[in-house]
Amino acid sequence: MTGCLGHRSLMVAFLVLTAVLGFYVLCLSLDTKWSHQDQNTIYSHKRPPDSRGGSSNTSEEDLLTLKFLMIHTDEFEPRIKKLESQKDADPEIKSKRLIKPAKTVTVPNRTSRTNTTSRTSAPKAAVKPTVPDFIGDRYASDPVLIQTSCAESIRARVSGTNFSARFLGDVPVLQWADHFSPEEYRRLSRYPGAHGWGSVGIDVLNVSLAVLNTAANQEMFDDWGNRGNGSRCIRCAVVGNGGILKGSKKGEEIDQHHYVFRTNGAVIKGFEEDVGSRTSHYTFSTNTLRNSMRSYAGAGYHGPPLHTETRYVFLPDHDRDYILMRAAATHTAILQGPEKSAGPPQYFGANVTVEKFKMYHPDFIRYVRNRFLHSHMLNTRYKDIYRPSTGAVMLLAALHTCDEVNAYGFMTSDYNKYSDHYYDKTHHPVHFYANHDLQLEQKLWKELHDAGLMKLYMRT
Repeated sequence: MTGCLGHRSLMVAFLVLTAVLGFYVLCLSLDTKWSHQDQNTIYSHKRPPDSRGGSSNTSEEDLLTLKFLMIHTDEFEPRIKKLESQKDADPEIKSKRLIKPAKTVTVPNRTSRTNTTSRTSAPKAAVKPTVPDFIGDRYASDPVLIQTSCAESIRARVSGTNFSARFLGDVPVLQWADHFSPEEYRRLSRYPGAHGWGSVGIDVLNVSLAVLNTAANQEMFDDWGNRGNGSRCIRCAVVGNGGILKGSKKGEEIDQHHYVFRTNGAVIKGFEEDVGSRTSHYTFSTNTLRNSMRSYAGAGYHGPPLHTETRYVFLPDHDRDYILMRAAATHTAILQGPEKSAGPPQYFGANVTVEKFKMYHPDFIRYVRNRFLHSHMLNTRYKDIYRPSTGAVMLLAALHTCDEVNAYGFMTSDYNKYSDHYYDKTHHPVHFYANHDLQLEQKLWKELHDAGLMKLYMRT
C-alpha cells in the first residue's frame, strides 16, 4: 500500500512538472510572437519627409526603423525628473546627460584650420570622463570669417545673453576640401550619421570633399562682396514649411532680405504671397530630397529651386550625399548606391557649377545637437536615430553666419492651430517622432527670439 502511494506521488509530481514546463514553453512562444508583432507595429510606419521646416534625414532603410511615436513632454517628464534627482548621486547617469553647456575655453596658438580643440575645461585630476564619446563635445576650429562690419550682428550680441556659454564662434559651419585628412577621418569616423563620418568610407569622402575646393564652397555668402548693396549687415530670412505661413502675406517681406533660406519640400508656385519667391540657400539631404519629391508632388514640389542665385547646401548623413554631390558638381554618372544613374543627376539643372554646392560640417551638426538641442531622446533607445531636424540645422547655421535673422514658418507654441504645412490642401495636424524633438526646437526658437538673437514670426 505504501509503495502504491509513493508511486502515485511520483506520478502526480511528474504530471505537475510536465504541466509547468508546457506552460513555460507556451509563454515563451507567445512572448516571441508578441515581440515580433510589437516590432512590426513599431517599425512599420514611415515618417513624412518634412515637418514644420524639419525632416527625417535618416536613410530610407532607417525610416523603416522609426517608431511612429507621439512624443509629448508630459509622457517623458516623470522619467526626466527622476534622472535629474539621481544625476548627482549616480556618476553614470550624470555622464550621459549634458545638463548644462560646457564651459568655453580659449585655445591659443591655433595653427591649423582643423585644429581639434576640447570645449570643456581640463579636469584637475584624472577622473572618469563626464562626456561620453557618443556625445563628443569636441570640435574642429576654423579661423573666424567676418564678412561685414555690422555692429549689431548676432555674433556681437550673443555675449550679453544666456546663450553665450553655448555659442562657439569658430566651429566650422561648412566642410570643404581642406577639412579632410586621415587624422580627421579617424576622429570623425567615431560618430555615425549626420554627426560624423562614420557612415562614409574614407575613399568616398576623400574624392568627394576634394571637389569642394573653391572659396565659394567654404563661405556661406560667397557672392556678398559682389552684391554692392552698401549694407553693413547681412539680413537673412529663414523659411520653414509650417502651416502658420498660410494666409500670412509675408512673401514680399521675406523676399526683401539679402538671403532667403528654404528646406525640403519648399513649394513656392502659387504661394508667393505668403512665402515669397526667392531662394538663395536650399538645405536638404539626398534622402529628404527624394522623399519630398515623392510626397509633395501633388502640392507642386518637383525638386530643388533652380534660381540663378540658389546655392545647394547638403546636410550629409550617409555616403549617398557625398556621392550625389560629387556627381552633380562634376556632371558625371552616379556609379553606386540607390541613386545609381547612367548619366549625371539633373536635380540641380544641367548647367550647375561646383561653386553652387556647400556641405554642413558634421562637427557643426553635432555641436547643434549637444549644445542647443540636447534632447531627452538621447537617454532613450532612440538616441542613435535622434538628431536636430533639417530645418533646425538650417536656422542655427543662419544664426552663426548672418548678422540678422528672421524666421518664418517654424513651430510656435500655438502650432495645433495650423496644418503641418502651408501648402496642405486639407488640415494635417503636426505629429512628433522619435528622430526629432520638435517641441524642444519650438522652445529654443522662442528663447532665441526672447533673447533678441532672432525674430520669430508668430501669429499671437
